[in-house]
Amino acid sequence: MAQARRQFRGLLPLAQMPRLGASLASEAGDASFSIEFGTDEFGIAFLDLEVEAGLPLVCQRTLDVFIRQVSVRQRLGLISDEAREAALPEEYEALLVPDGQLSLKDVIEDELILAIPVVAISPGAPLENVPVVAAPGMDEQISANPFAILGKLKDSRSN
Repeated sequence: MAQARRQFRGLLPLAQMPRLGASLASEAGDASFSIEFGTDEFGIAFLDLEVEAGLPLVCQRTLDVFIRQVSVRQRLGLISDEAREAALPEEYEALLVPDGQLSLKDVIEDELILAIPVVAISPGAPLENVPVVAAPGMDEQISANPFAILGKLKDSRSN
C-alpha cells in the first residue's frame, strides 16, 4: 500500500503564470488543480496531478479569441537525478527534483504549456477552400530545372 499521501486542491489564476501567459490571448481565468503526493508499492515517490482550465487562445484561421478547455491528468515520478529516470514505470513521467523541493505553481504551469496546441484553431472555424492547381507541364519543367521558373519571372519583370 502507498504511504504518506498528501493532497492539495485549489485555484491558480492564469495571471500568476507568466510563461503560460505569453501564449494566451489574455490572462483572465483560473486553473483548478488537485495534487496528491505519495509513494507507490515499489517505493517510488510520485505526484498525481489533475488540472482543468479554460485557456483563451487566438484562432489561427479566424484570428478570433476562443476558450480551449484543457484537462490534464499526469502521474509524475519524483527523481533526484536523471539517471533514475530509466527505473520509473512506463506510466510515470519523470520530474527532476534535485534538491528535494519543487514549486507546485511551476509544475502546473509546465503541464498547461504542454497542453497548448502548436496551432490553435477554434472548433467550428470555417475551412477555407483555396484551390491549388499547377499549370500544365509545370511538374516536368520543375524537375528538369528547378530554377527555370525564377528565370522566367526575372525575364518577365525586366520587360
